[in-house]
Amino acid sequence: MVIIAGQDLNELLGLGAIQEMIDPVVQVQMCGVDMTLMKAERFLSSGAVDYNNKERNLPETEEIPFDKEGWIDLEAGAYRVTFNETVDIPEDMTALAKPRSTLLRCGATMETALWDPGYRGKSQSLLVIHNPSGLRLKKNGRLMQLVFYRLSSAAEKLYEGAYQGENL
Repeated sequence: MVIIAGQDLNELLGLGAIQEMIDPVVQVQMCGVDMTLMKAERFLSSGAVDYNNKERNLPETEEIPFDKEGWIDLEAGAYRVTFNETVDIPEDMTALAKPRSTLLRCGATMETALWDPGYRGKSQSLLVIHNPSGLRLKKNGRLMQLVFYRLSSAAEKLYEGAYQGENL
């Protein structure tokens, strides 16, 4: 796999791999695209994971409202975050994400999954705040960088799972 960077990244974005960016001039980096915060939710119940998803159960959540200046104050813990950007992964690529270094320096990290070829949606990830004093986030804050990788060949099968088209 090869990381998509520079002009190749700009061409990929021009084809619609990421849509609805707040500010492409700021968000497009050398080797990826910054994903921005649309909303954060706290977990209210447990979830369940099984082998074939027949008994899968996602936990209930509650959205955390932003204050009138657009901030939320989060205590240490785990939160589900949804991004503003719509991601559309081409058939010959996949994507992985890493937290922005500022987030790490504040004592928090992002846990993410693989973005499969063919996935389209406004994705969600896990924000984990380790800092015992918590973390303050502004609406549209840049939390992580999505990095695209070219596959050795186009995927034989595209993503068709339960999260296809999520949050659209």
